[in-house]
Order: sequence, then structure tokens, then C-alpha cells
Amino acid sequence: MTTRTMDATQELAAFLRTRRERLNPDDFGLPSRRQSRRTPGLRREEVAELAGVSIDYVVRLEQGRGLRPSADVVEALSRALRLGPDERGYLFDLAQQRRPRNADSPATTAVPPLAQLVADLSPLPAMLMNHRYDILAWNGEMARLLLDFDTLPPSQRNSMWLCLMHPRIREFYVDRELVVRQGIAHLRAAWAAHPEDKALTDLITEFTTHDEEFARLWAERDVKVNGRGHKVIRHPDVGVLALQFEVLMPLQDPDQRLLIYRAADDESQSALNRLYAR
Repeated sequence: MTTRTMDATQELAAFLRTRRERLNPDDFGLPSRRQSRRTPGLRREEVAELAGVSIDYVVRLEQGRGLRPSADVVEALSRALRLGPDERGYLFDLAQQRRPRNADSPATTAVPPLAQLVADLSPLPAMLMNHRYDILAWNGEMARLLLDFDTLPPSQRNSMWLCLMHPRIREFYVDRELVVRQGIAHLRAAWAAHPEDKALTDLITEFTTHDEEFARLWAERDVKVNGRGHKVIRHPDVGVLALQFEVLMPLQDPDQRLLIYRAADDESQSALNRLYAR
């Protein structure tokens, strides 16, 4: 028995054809001319005009003739074909182009189901952040472990800002430089992935201008996103705790990140239990 593997070029061609054929010319204000249309949907020349490319280019794409469209062309075709978010991502993947972020709506508020999940994770300390480390939602255990975020203005509800600027949190981590270094490596990756995010750029400018440690480590250009790890904190009420952390990214809302802490040992769990009982 022979096994056929998917050819991305041919799949891209077929995908473009099927998306074109499902469109209704009436939705575009085009003359229907039903009698002269042999196949359903838009004509290739109409897609070419809507996308701002040549008819010959669309023909060659739909014939699977080895073209690799640029990200700009893929974006133009996505708009012309009125692709949904998942279809758009699929087309970018078939074209072997990095899928661009949605610059129009960066996550600035918690998605309600995720905010509810943060609450439901009690008694595990949990909070929801975006790629900038802005803190969008948290549960009571996380507030007891770190601080009461409700007492902070929204501009200061950022875990990197707290680590660098907040007097209590500055002394919170036993290995402070490692925590700052890891945070900077994440921010640099986020900065490269979100060049359109002025708020992120302004935040990094603030840090490099006002914090010598951040400026020194930022200049080293480390890049890494940590999805899990280990931190040791020095809590003013219950002493030293060793914590494991896990960061999860929801498929439906990939710009939101769920951070969950767990005690790394029995002694730390006992300390957390004492903290929650206060």
C-alpha cells in the first residue's frame, strides 16, 4: 500500500480555488451575470483585482505551479477571499510565511472565560497576563502571595514593572537577577513578535531609561520564552517558599497567558497554607 503525503503547494492551490468558488459576487457589488458564469463564486480576475495582483499570478497559484507568495500577498488574498481567522492562519502556514499578529486588538482585558478559570484554579495561585506582562486577572491566592493588585493603578499592574520598580517586589525573589534576566529575555522575544505594539516599546524605553540593571541585561540581547520553571521567594509573612510555575497559552486567545504557581516541596506547601489561612 502506498502512502500519499500532502503537498503544500497543491493544497494551497486547492484551498484558494475552494475559497474563491464559495463567494457570492453579489456580496462584492459585482454584476452577477449568472448566464455567463460557468462556475460558482468569483472569477480569478475578480480575485486578482481585489487582491491587487495580476491575473496570471492567481492562475499560477491555483494551478500549483510552485509559487511561494510573500506575506503581503497572502494577507491581500486573505482579505480578498474574506477568510476567517483560522482560514487566514491556514493560508499563511501553507505559504510557509509567519502568521502576523493581530495589531488591531492586543489583549488589554481578560477574556471572561479565562478570568473565571483563574478564579476556579484556587487554591493554586494563578493570574492572567498578556505578552507585555500586563496583569489582566488574578485570584485571591495570587494576591496573598504577591500583593493586592487592586491597590495599584492599572499602569503598574505589570509583573516586569513590579519586579523592577515596586519596593516590596524588588526584594521578593531570592535570585533576583535570574528572574529579571528571564523576564527581559521574554520581553525581547515579545518585542520582535509585536513590532506594532507601541505600548510595549514605550514600556521597554521606560525600563532602559530608569533602571540600570534592566538596561545592562537588555543590551545582552538574550531571547527566550520560559513556559515553566522554578522560583524561590522571600515572603514577609511566611518566609522562604520554593515554587514551580507553568505558563499556558489558550488556543482561542494566544495573546493571553495563564501563569500558575505550585509549591515545590512540602515545606513550601505548609507555608502557603499558613498564608492562605491568615
